[in-house]
Amino acid sequence: MALLKIKTYPAKVLKRIASPVKDIDGDTQKLFDDMIETMYAAEGIGLAAPQVAVSKRIVVLDTSARDKAAPSLMVIVNPEIVYSEGDILSTEGCLSLPEFTTTVERRAIVFVRGLDREGRQIEIEAARLLARALQHEIDHLNGILLLDKVNMEDTMPPIKKAAN
Repeated sequence: MALLKIKTYPAKVLKRIASPVKDIDGDTQKLFDDMIETMYAAEGIGLAAPQVAVSKRIVVLDTSARDKAAPSLMVIVNPEIVYSEGDILSTEGCLSLPEFTTTVERRAIVFVRGLDREGRQIEIEAARLLARALQHEIDHLNGILLLDKVNMEDTMPPIKKAAN
């Protein structure tokens, strides 16, 4: 396994829509392992392939250290959100935006379909941190960054009107 370099904004690969994975071969398995090692080394809870300069629809996640109810390590190939409900506000950060956090509105519950690392169909129903992490990583696959979710009106200080 090898640590991969995490791309940071404004790397162009972060704004591209990633391509679907057509074949899970030995190179793809190595990428899974390298992404997992990189995510853990960076102390992240999720990592999308575009963040390591690979424009493919692959995410790795492990939210179990922060949410004991969540399943441990997951590799999801070609994930897609097929159902969601409710809204929740929470603070997020991103390995591709070091030292940046912001409050983001996400869906409270998501249902995701994709493939596991062996190419078998999987379905995940998620809430809490796992739901947020899945949405965050799938956003990366669609070229959407946390910065794109920021409401500038919420982050700008109030502007005072000049006295006449």
